[in-house]
This record gives sequence, structure tokens and C-alpha cells, in this order.
Amino acid sequence: MGYVAVRGGAAAIENAEKFSEVRRAGGDATLLQPEQIREQLHLAVDRVMGEGSLYAPDLAALAFKQAAGDTFEAAFILRSYRTTLPRLGYSEPVATEGMRVIRRISAAFKDIPGGQILGPTPDYTLRLLDFELQDESVSQTRQRIQQLLRDTERLQPLPERFPKVVEMLRREGLLVQRHASGEDPGLADITRQAMAFPAPRSAQLQTLARGETGGMLALAYSNMRGYGSVHPVIGELRVGFLPVPFKNPRTGSVECIGEVQVTEAEVIARLTAAEGSARFSLGYGLCFGHNETKAIAMAVLDRAMSGGEPAAPSEDQEFVLTHVDGIESMGFCNHYKLPHYVTFQSELDRLRRIQARPGRPKDEQP
Repeated sequence: MGYVAVRGGAAAIENAEKFSEVRRAGGDATLLQPEQIREQLHLAVDRVMGEGSLYAPDLAALAFKQAAGDTFEAAFILRSYRTTLPRLGYSEPVATEGMRVIRRISAAFKDIPGGQILGPTPDYTLRLLDFELQDESVSQTRQRIQQLLRDTERLQPLPERFPKVVEMLRREGLLVQRHASGEDPGLADITRQAMAFPAPRSAQLQTLARGETGGMLALAYSNMRGYGSVHPVIGELRVGFLPVPFKNPRTGSVECIGEVQVTEAEVIARLTAAEGSARFSLGYGLCFGHNETKAIAMAVLDRAMSGGEPAAPSEDQEFVLTHVDGIESMGFCNHYKLPHYVTFQSELDRLRRIQARPGRPKDEQP
């Protein structure tokens, strides 16, 4: 879609940008630094990284500051920066059993191999305002944290690997075998290849992994409420750090070049009839950072799109994958703020001609 540039008004446009700076930093409060945002607003930073499709916590924090907390705009800035980076290669596949876990739960089973690891979460507390944060003391906060670490240092350390909970169902033959959709050409790369439908599952998961959390939640919620057939139970939810194995182009050896924090969700859907016996079906979600809502919604949508003929929007592959990208949808929505003088004037002229048509009844609706 092309637009005609508007001439003139350069000074007004420049001043509008400058006033955005005044709006962000013109108060009396101490200016936030990117490292403060990265450490204390880490969930927002994780969301920006996921939707911006670039794992770079420092840059995501900087984008969040520049966007004055607008996660849509921050993700837009980060993804724009991503397009300037050279493509060095692809990491090797990695099994999530080796995740360095900080949180791991199952809602399907009470007792799981390795145990339930609640980790850092407010899930089990009341959502009440904590007015003590208004006058939070650095020293007191540090003391509480140090005391907590001392109280837990004698606990048994977590194992390096946790078995996957859903493997118990797979060993018993209780999970439906997932079939690839369409002609699977291997691993797709949606950043370099235009998506065609039906899209292979690799393209589906990539699109969902960088989708906008709220949009994905809305579609998944519609399915869970009844505009679809998925009523999920969380087989396993993990938050932790995965190594990034990369093949050295000079030596050919695989080396670990770092690690990334991810959230992984595997949801078990209701019983379904398949291959002559009743089994469970599985949906999968994995995204950058700590974002459990997005990972669960992603898993629900993955399961919802796995069927045949869609009976609801959240089961329609093309509908879901073309509407979950927050940057695309935000850009299209906000482009209506740009000048549409020519198109509107043509509509206005047409309406006036209809109104002025001889013999037109007064109560006729154009």
C-alpha cells in the first residue's frame, strides 16, 4: 500500500517529536536508566524481546525507555533494529529437557518427576496494591533478599535436567501423533520467506512466538470459552534458560555461545477419537523471556489450528497467523492517522452528488 508524501510542515513535525521527549522526561522525577528497566521491569522487557523477535535485553530496555513504556512501539523499534543486523547463521536444535529451570509446574499431575518448582510468581497471592512500594527502601529490600537467600541456601539444589511430564502419556500411547500441515518443506524461516497457506508447523510456531501477547490471548480465550473445541490442562509449564549451540563455521564443532531465557508450555486438550482409540491431543508454545500467558495462549492456538476444517476463527490458520503480529496490526491501525485527504475528498464529493441528485426522496439513505 503506497501513500503520497505530504509537503511542508517539517518544523511542526520536528517539534512534535521533540515534545514527545518533553512528555517522557520533562518532569522532576529521576530519569530511568536502561539497566533499571532491565532489572526491575523485566517482564515488560521480556515481552518487548518476544514481540520484537530479538533476544537482546539491554536493547529491549532501551527501546522500552524510548517508547515511554508503550510495548507496541518498543517492539516496533527493536524489530526495526533487528533488520539492520547481519545473519550469521542458525543455532543447532536443543532439547528443552536440559533447560536450567527457575520455575516448573504441572496442573495435570500433582506428583511429577523432579517435583513442582513454583519459582518466582505472584500466582498464589491476592492482587492487592502494595502501598509500601511507594517508599521502598533500597537497604531494606536488599536485606529481605539476602535473608531469603540465606534461608534457602541449605535446600537441595535443583537437578540439571527434568524429564518432560507429557512423556508419561506418550509412553502409554495416550497422545495423538501430530501430523504436519501441508507439504512440509523442512524448517521454514518466516523472516526470509513469504508465508503461504497452509503453512508448515514450523512457520506457524515462529509466527506465534513473536506474536502480540494480548492478541494471542484474545483468540485463545475465544476458543476456550466455546468458540472452538480446546479446553486445555497444562501438562507442563517451564521457565528457565536454554543454551544456544552454534556450529563453528571454521572448525565445524558445535559450541555453546550463550543462553536465552524462555517460557515453554505444553497443554493437554480434551479426549479425542483418533486412529481407532481415544487419546489426548497436545499443543505447544515457547517464547522469549518470562511470559507465561503468551506461552499458554500460543499452545492453545497451536492445538486449535491442528484440526481439519476450521469451525471458529481461532481454528483458522490463515486468520490467526495474519492477525497476531502486533507490529503489523498496530501499524495498519495507526496509519489511519496519516493524511487521507484525497480518498476522503473523493468520498465526500460522491456523497454530495448523491445528495444533490434530482428527484431523490428526502428519506433515502445513500
